[in-house]
Amino acid sequence: MLRIHFSAEDLGRIRLATGPDPAWEALLSLHVLGASGTDAELQRWATRVRTTLNVASRPLLHLVPSRGYSPDFLTPAEGTTDPDAAVDMILSTAPARLRSDMALLGAERKLPSWATALASGVPAARRGLGRALGHYHRQALQPYWTQISASVNAERALRAKAFLAGGTDRLLSGLHPAVRWRAPVLEIAYPRDGDLYLQGRGLRLVPSYFCRGQPITLRDGSLAPVLVYPVSQGVGVLRPHTVAERAGALDRLLGRTRAATLLAIAEGENATGGETARRLGISPASVSEHTTVLRDAGLIQSLRVRNTMRHTLTPLGAELLGRAAPPPVGSLTDVRPPVKAPARMA
Repeated sequence: MLRIHFSAEDLGRIRLATGPDPAWEALLSLHVLGASGTDAELQRWATRVRTTLNVASRPLLHLVPSRGYSPDFLTPAEGTTDPDAAVDMILSTAPARLRSDMALLGAERKLPSWATALASGVPAARRGLGRALGHYHRQALQPYWTQISASVNAERALRAKAFLAGGTDRLLSGLHPAVRWRAPVLEIAYPRDGDLYLQGRGLRLVPSYFCRGQPITLRDGSLAPVLVYPVSQGVGVLRPHTVAERAGALDRLLGRTRAATLLAIAEGENATGGETARRLGISPASVSEHTTVLRDAGLIQSLRVRNTMRHTLTPLGAELLGRAAPPPVGSLTDVRPPVKAPARMA
């Protein structure tokens, strides 16, 4: 059993990830690929990826065994929702951390020769890891990211609702059947026995589509604390969904110009009607008509700032596009700003 110990300060520093974390989804999906008993809803995905996996990505199977230790540096504690940023974080791992994590992995399993070069920080080995991660995300995750995001965002909405209804007690007690909240300790059914003392650092909660079974955390307790847990409900069988297919489906649902308006608002970050009109090459009056319909449907929200109206996605609009929406003021992610982890514990 893993026991996570909270102080009063830690309870005010719980953060909920703003969307699926590509590093964790990559690592946990690799666990699924290596497992013998894959969930039924992931079986076709696993078969498709196993049989078509790019040769450049295959070294990842040696770094991420289906059981046992997986290197902490592959899932940066600070987290991100941007796949490219996740790869950059991994490749910028400090040499000492890289050596330490690879030594732990080598103690449990025989590693290929290139892993020794990676542990030594050889630049070519790091670049090879970056290529492997990039190929893997594009092939195994990106075509399914809309479904993965929808599942994670639905879970985020459930957790935010629980927090607003009953505070941290309701939030933590309902995370997962393998989790029990006995204030001030969160008990988790876990393969190894241990204690994690947060010591004022708070805890980042990361709902994950590919996390199956019990929640998971980093091995090194001195890193910024994170708990990754399975979403409450999946989204059915994963099916590849290309950008063109998604854009076509959105056009059929909303109409071409209205769909383009929604996408322009998503990409514009608090875009004004005039900015959206110039981007699309249509009249401001047309934009006003489409934004009114999108706002009435709950897909965007609008705020007048002096003489201009600025538009942004609502959580519903973000879910439709498979994106993370900015959290509304007063939401769970705004309880307190995250703090940097203190110096590593002895």
